[in-house]
Amino acid sequence: MRNIIKRLWLLFTLPLIIVAVGTTGFMIIEKLSFIDSLYFTIVTMSTVGYGDIHPTTTAGKLFGIVLIIFGIGTFLTIITSLTQLLMSRGRERLRTQRLAMIIGVFFTEVGNELLDIFTKFDPKLDEIRNNFFIKDNWTDKDFSSLKRNLRGNDHLIDSKLMDLQTMRDFLKVKGDLLLRQLENPDLVEHESFTELLWSIVHLRDELLARKSLNELPQTDLAHLANDTKRAYNYTIRQWLDYMQHLKRSYPYLFSLALRTNPFAVNPSPIVK
Repeated sequence: MRNIIKRLWLLFTLPLIIVAVGTTGFMIIEKLSFIDSLYFTIVTMSTVGYGDIHPTTTAGKLFGIVLIIFGIGTFLTIITSLTQLLMSRGRERLRTQRLAMIIGVFFTEVGNELLDIFTKFDPKLDEIRNNFFIKDNWTDKDFSSLKRNLRGNDHLIDSKLMDLQTMRDFLKVKGDLLLRQLENPDLVEHESFTELLWSIVHLRDELLARKSLNELPQTDLAHLANDTKRAYNYTIRQWLDYMQHLKRSYPYLFSLALRTNPFAVNPSPIVK
């Protein structure tokens, strides 16, 4: 997209340069006035050729031929680039919509419930809960402010609070969905969501690799707590992006998401 816009900027600048060169050239070669030279340059580049003004010298005719070639080439390139830009915008819009649907499926099937599990392991949940009390009247500015506050701040996981068996059972059931989403080509350019999926899949693999989750040494519990923390932080950040998207585009889904906010005390889908 950026390359096309940059190319269009150059292409819209190029005709101005050609007009300036053509006008100057005809003023020097054909001894025409500025207005006549400008007029002749425009009708020559556009191939209109009214015939009321025409080159009278060999040099002027050769210069006119060069001007026609460059003029037609420039206009054709501009039209081609505009067409590419419109098609690219259409493809980008469709890709964004598909990606939003993929992320929506993730939170509906996995993310919301997984966040509910993770928050139970957060020893500072009561301290941060109010930060995530998203309201119906939030604007993009409110979401951006919260995201800025989260940068560089990792949410903690207490290994003593972890329920490893609950996590393993849940992720084992959702494993196929996670892997299918990772295989989706639309995720190639969405680095943050891909990192989120990989962190959860890795946590799942770690839990499933152990025959028993009972009586694990403290070193292993610390390792699993670190894997859980990584997935927890990625999920929080992506959840905020998802909530902001719902607020912008799907207010009815946003209403349900507010009522089932995993950071709320006793969240409930029931409208009260």
